[in-house]
Amino acid sequence: MDKTIFEISKMDCSSEENLIRIKLSEISSIANLDFDIPNRKLTVFHSGEIDKIENSIIELNLGGKKTSTEYTEQTDFKENTNQRKLLWSVLIINFVFFIVEMSTGLIAKSMGLIADSLDMLADSFVYGISLFAVGGTLIKKKRIAKIAGYFQITLAIIGFMEVLRRFFGSEKIPDFSTMIIISIFALIANGICLYILQKSKSMEEAHIKASMIFTSNDVIINLGVIIAGILVNLLSSNKPDLIIGTIVFVLVIQGAFRILKLSK
Repeated sequence: MDKTIFEISKMDCSSEENLIRIKLSEISSIANLDFDIPNRKLTVFHSGEIDKIENSIIELNLGGKKTSTEYTEQTDFKENTNQRKLLWSVLIINFVFFIVEMSTGLIAKSMGLIADSLDMLADSFVYGISLFAVGGTLIKKKRIAKIAGYFQITLAIIGFMEVLRRFFGSEKIPDFSTMIIISIFALIANGICLYILQKSKSMEEAHIKASMIFTSNDVIINLGVIIAGILVNLLSSNKPDLIIGTIVFVLVIQGAFRILKLSK
């Protein structure tokens, strides 16, 4: 058996990990995948088909690059029997906060919260695809990915249109306190998700849990909305909220295109 190590420069959190798992699940020669998210490395244990594996990783546009391949006698891999339970946990947390942020964003008239809610929904899609495609056919998996990707893009485009309307109109200034408070709770929720997922790793990796939280795109987005809320208050303007909303909508669309790649 061969062991190939890849550097994945854009693998920031478990969302990208699940995208890679889904993409590579169609390659039967793969025996095991070992993810090192903090160091952005993936170790693939496989029997041949290295070109197919490498091409599949490159197609995700996550900055994947093969660094080494060597023979290994390792054949025993520890399976995580709690994987489905962990995925269900993070899916529920992300989906609940999608509802919370979307509803409070509409009430507070904050595009930052609305955009962040779509980012939470995007993560829910990825975890959902991982769960519902288990044991299913490749065609079923691709169909789910296509529906999720296009739905996400549609919501993001609607969000962009609303940003433009508010930018050129005389829209009411969003409630900065709601933006900050809800984003703090979302920040905590993302931290909990990352902690839950790390429970599936070895105890030797416990010391890197905190660093993972701060390298996550989701956490950066939460902090961005918090900063936008502060600026809305200081400047008495809705422009910071619209700017962070636009940035997050771009990230949501990028994530949607990654999901769509799984349907090809």
